[in-house]
Amino acid sequence: MNLVIVESPGKVKKISQILGSGWEVQASVGHVRDLPEKEMGVEAPEYRPQYVPTTRGKDVLAKLRKAVQRADEVYLATDMDREGG
Repeated sequence: MNLVIVESPGKVKKISQILGSGWEVQASVGHVRDLPEKEMGVEAPEYRPQYVPTTRGKDVLAKLRKAVQRADEVYLATDMDREGG
């Protein structure tokens, strides 16, 4: 089974119909992680961000993690906006 992760739950049904059997479509429902609120969230010298799940994101990530474990291939279908494009 192939898994496609989209941002909007409104797109799940339509994309599922287009792709057909052998595909599962799940939604991340937007942002699931962010920089921590009480610390900088990046450290020198690499300045690699240290993300933490949002409150809503914890549940979404748990659901997506289970779907990823069942999948042979995973595709991220991001929206063409600041984050996805």
